[in-house]
Amino acid sequence: MRILVAEPGYSQAALALLRTLGEVAYVPERTADIRALVADADVLVVRLAHRVTRDVFDAAPRLKVVATSTTGLDHIDVAEAGRRGVAVLSLRGEVAFLRTVRATPEHTFALLLALLRRIPAAAAAVHAGRWEQDPFQGRELSGKTLGIVGIGRVGTAVAGIARGFGMRCLAYDPHLSAEDITVRGAEPVAFDALLAASDVVSMHVPLADDTVGLLSRERIARLKSGAIVVNTARGRVIDEAALVEALASGAVAGAALDVLAAEEGSGAGTSPLVAYARDHDHVLITPHIAGTTAESLEKTQVFIAQKVIDHCKKNAL
Repeated sequence: MRILVAEPGYSQAALALLRTLGEVAYVPERTADIRALVADADVLVVRLAHRVTRDVFDAAPRLKVVATSTTGLDHIDVAEAGRRGVAVLSLRGEVAFLRTVRATPEHTFALLLALLRRIPAAAAAVHAGRWEQDPFQGRELSGKTLGIVGIGRVGTAVAGIARGFGMRCLAYDPHLSAEDITVRGAEPVAFDALLAASDVVSMHVPLADDTVGLLSRERIARLKSGAIVVNTARGRVIDEAALVEALASGAVAGAALDVLAAEEGSGAGTSPLVAYARDHDHVLITPHIAGTTAESLEKTQVFIAQKVIDHCKKNAL
């Protein structure tokens, strides 16, 4: 069996596990096109550096498994994999394990605090030789209301951190009962009520047909005046053009984002949010790094390597 690991910086422990299953070809550098590498691969291991599209499947006639140490699968053509009988292994549904991975909830607050306390601008001023306080007056979290849209694993962890800052937590999740939301540490409310009452609205829903454009133009208009929008979920859950308009008008006071609707290739460079952020410091964008910590990558890559081994042995591959 030949296993292609096409993900820079992959865990050595995970690679060692995969070598117990077969021959491992590791590509440590980001490659623009992996089609030339997959011809004889039985297993393809990726994360977010590559999109596994129909063209990739066409170039990989032996492929039996695609594995990714992510919960989101929008970088993989899952339908095409299903048509070809290729198993897609991921972290989706691995609830017990994922509760041990805290990178995304932590990054949610890293973004929010950096935005509210104007940390990037203050640090840049120091680097430029200035030592000033007055231009960088910030805002506190204590006493504010946080609206959590989607209170699954990440949303629940975010609620716990928020309570530590003295925030009131509201949550909307159509897949959970009011009792379940209460147990997770938030007050259950309707979506419109959350938007109207929250000082900060934080998105924590998976990308699905019913969540694309969930924070739509109409819903952005219902946000509390001066609210902050945070998104560490997926870019397409927000109407980006409408968010830019609300930021420009002052209806929304700021946005802290780790994801964009278009991230691959030149997509980020043409994003209306990136263009707006270049000249406005009340928008802070990071390049989809919420889950990128040494600890989380090690844990998740080792977990997926073992999942690949278990799947291949169970199915006699």
